[in-house]
Amino acid sequence: MRHISHNTLLPLLAICLLALCCACKKKAEPLPVVAVTPSTQEDVEIYGEYVGRARAQQFVEVRARVEGYLEKMLFEEGSYVPKGQTLFVINRDQYKAKAEKAEAQLKKDEANEQKAKRDLDRIRPLYEQNAASQLDLDNAIAAYETAKASVAMSKADLAQAQLELGYTTVSSPISGHISERNVDLGTLVGPGAKSLLATIVKSDTVLIDFSMTALDYLRCKERNLELGRKDETRSWNPFVTITLADNTVYPYKGLVDFAEPQVDPNTGTFSVRAEMPNPERSILPGQFTKVKLLLDVREDATVVPRKAVIIEKGGAFVYVMRPDSVVEKRFIEIGPEIGNNIVVERGIAPGEYIVDEGYHKLSPGLKVRPATPKAEAEE
Repeated sequence: MRHISHNTLLPLLAICLLALCCACKKKAEPLPVVAVTPSTQEDVEIYGEYVGRARAQQFVEVRARVEGYLEKMLFEEGSYVPKGQTLFVINRDQYKAKAEKAEAQLKKDEANEQKAKRDLDRIRPLYEQNAASQLDLDNAIAAYETAKASVAMSKADLAQAQLELGYTTVSSPISGHISERNVDLGTLVGPGAKSLLATIVKSDTVLIDFSMTALDYLRCKERNLELGRKDETRSWNPFVTITLADNTVYPYKGLVDFAEPQVDPNTGTFSVRAEMPNPERSILPGQFTKVKLLLDVREDATVVPRKAVIIEKGGAFVYVMRPDSVVEKRFIEIGPEIGNNIVVERGIAPGEYIVDEGYHKLSPGLKVRPATPKAEAEE
């Protein structure tokens, strides 16, 4: 047997002790601590975001339909005017005289018609008794028919004259807020001059116009959503919410009531319109807004935190903690993002514990210790 020297034995003992210490240290190393959260099942609303522009439900130009000098303005600029309120008065003297002349001509023609009728009534029995010729009867009939035609023409002239006389008083065609006047008193207005007097805007209800792409249309078809049509079988409708210029969310919601049936080849988009109440006139026609359109409601969808999902070239995956506290790498199919959460189409069951913090230090099959007890997490 070979003899081991004292100088060789000491280093060997030191190495053994060091290895034993390392093994003990490795065995005593604590489990990695991770934060876990259970996947949930809930109804998820899916929105599309667009840039919209508001316009008035009705926008009417008030114009002068006859020529004349503007005499009166009977409203306050920017005020609310009801339908039928008199706004402007145009000089009516010449139109009044024209109407009176047409009325006088009508009376004259009616008198001629009555005379021609009496002459015809006298000639006809004489003709039957051979006391008047055929020519006399024909002349009487022609005179009567001519007189009747003159009366009809005079009635039309009188109606036209009275219509033009009525046009000298310009009334509001709708109820709404009126703009400032476009002409001053004493100005010649009408067909041969300035005809636009003011504009009236009905904005207690506004229309929101925005554009969607052909891809949006296809996605809507996939969700069985017909824009611009109400579906009584569905428990929800594609309503619209908007954000104002101060980044506040408008308290009222609107509904899509129209979608253009074709795509603009120049832009690749089609126009969509939503109708929205505006009782306080918080939305001014012409202003731009941020539009959110409800496109779908996913019922009982499985949802996990967005930060728990890791996306690589091979796909998306999460770390799932099993009941024995061992984590496994689970590849999933993800859906739309909703705030800080994401919908999982396949791969996760509701209630499974997902590692949402500390997964960078994990590997499949590693046992972990959750930051909070399971019971507390479930609560």
